Amino acid sequence: MANPAQARPLRPVGRPASAIIEDVRRVRADGALRPGRLAARFALRPPRRSADETGQRHATWLELFFDLVFVLAMGAVVGRLDHVLVPSLPTLLAAGGLFVVVQFAWAGQVFYDTRYDPDDTQHRLLVLVAVAGAGALTLGVSGAPHSVLLPVGYLVVRGVLLLLYLRARPSSAAAREVATVYLTGFGVGWLIWLASLAVPASVRPAVWAVAMTVELATPWLGLRRLSRSPVDVVHLPERMGQFAIIVLGSALANVLAAVPIHPGPRMAAAAAAAFAIPASVWWVYTTFINTGLALTRLRGGQRYAYLHLPMSTGLLLLGWSLGEVLRQIDANARTIPLALRLILAASLVAWMLCGLGLNWLSARSPGTRRIALTGGGIGAVTAIAVAVPHPFPMLLLVAATLGGYAVLLSRHLVGMAKAS
Repeated sequence: MANPAQARPLRPVGRPASAIIEDVRRVRADGALRPGRLAARFALRPPRRSADETGQRHATWLELFFDLVFVLAMGAVVGRLDHVLVPSLPTLLAAGGLFVVVQFAWAGQVFYDTRYDPDDTQHRLLVLVAVAGAGALTLGVSGAPHSVLLPVGYLVVRGVLLLLYLRARPSSAAAREVATVYLTGFGVGWLIWLASLAVPASVRPAVWAVAMTVELATPWLGLRRLSRSPVDVVHLPERMGQFAIIVLGSALANVLAAVPIHPGPRMAAAAAAAFAIPASVWWVYTTFINTGLALTRLRGGQRYAYLHLPMSTGLLLLGWSLGEVLRQIDANARTIPLALRLILAASLVAWMLCGLGLNWLSARSPGTRRIALTGGGIGAVTAIAVAVPHPFPMLLLVAATLGGYAVLLSRHLVGMAKAS
């Protein structure tokens, strides 16, 4: 089966006819479609991927530029929870749902880039249009569902992705299989998003939920075809890791925003403890990536990427909840509501469970010690959140627990890597 990364250019401009005929013959031998004259001009060319001296695939400057607007999108999602000490369940679900929309808009482009990404002029122009669409999506987060900027922005981002797959489809038989899956599922989702513009604002969230269900199910329905075109085992974990770092950066921004300009000793200690929590998360996650455990059994990458959806959502809520706890400490609150403490604990539990799931993907069985570490961490964080209503000691205990968890789990991951 042909590799999409080795697809040859179709009818390059300015070349001798004999060379063009020879290229077409090779493409036909690879099982690719024969495009028309106009399609050939814009057909996918051999990727010029960014690689280090070992030939490993890494993120391009264009991909990193694409990420920037999503930093603002995360801030907009968290902004929906501002000025509310204990948000209602519908408010939390709305914020979580919007974050899934934002993350999946980003992830769709990542899965295209990890297989193709020619980084030519046509590709760059299309991605820049997607960046503009992501900007509209970001502006629409705060006003959703009444503002049409959110669905219009998503339509632009996903529409660009559909055009990119149309462009890649003729390049090889493997690309045709991958493109057909995404063009079908994401195309249906795109039409549902488009239909949401015609319904009342109160109905739009339900229509968006249907559209996202279709899109989220698409890679699973096409799992067999997508697994025959594996993702890049270095590039995909790196890109997912970069998004996780962006989310952790958003969490740190929430922590810093809650610290007064002239904090006293108690507030400074609380801020240090709050910082230690996302720092511990970063330590464990990067240890897992650096050991190379994430590079095995990726195949189509669906399981690996989908575990990052609840994990990143939890980390976003972690940053918000830490900021609220710090504000309560600054206000000298004697206790904080149980609901806020449970949100903090639930965000860490989601991260721990998703981390265990990622570990399970890298090894058919992570082992009883790994499961025991996760169970102990979940039990300790939950017990602290339930039993300690005072914000300052509760924050110190959670930070100490996460620090110990990070040390023990990092040692275990390094040991697993050496043994494998």
